Amino acid sequence: MPAKLSTHVLDLTSGRPAAGMTIELWRLEPDRVRLKTVTTNQDGRTDGPLLSAEEMVVGNYELIFFVKQYFAAQETVPFLDQVPIRFGIGDASAGYHVPLLVTPWAYSTYRGS
Repeated sequence: MPAKLSTHVLDLTSGRPAAGMTIELWRLEPDRVRLKTVTTNQDGRTDGPLLSAEEMVVGNYELIFFVKQYFAAQETVPFLDQVPIRFGIGDASAGYHVPLLVTPWAYSTYRGS
C-alpha cells in the first residue's frame, strides 16, 4: 500500500456514497493546525489523497466530518453534528485509510486498506 492518507464516507441510510460532505483534516501536534478542507465527490471520496506520500508525517491527526450539514441538505433532521475521528500516523511510509459509515444517528469507522 503506497504512503498516503485517504477517506471515504458511506451513507448507510440511503445505501450510497455520501457525496457532498465537507471534511476537515487537522494535525494535532505540536500545535493544532487545519491542513485541508475538502468535499466528497460522487463516490463519497476525496479527489486525491488527504495527504500524499510527500506530506505524510508521523503524528496525531483529526478528521472532522460535517454530518449534520450533509443530512440537513437532504431534509433530514440529524442527531449527529460534527463527527471527529482522532488517529495516529505511526509510519509515514504506510498507507492509512479512514472510512466513515454514517447515518443521521450513528457512525462507525475503522482503519481500512
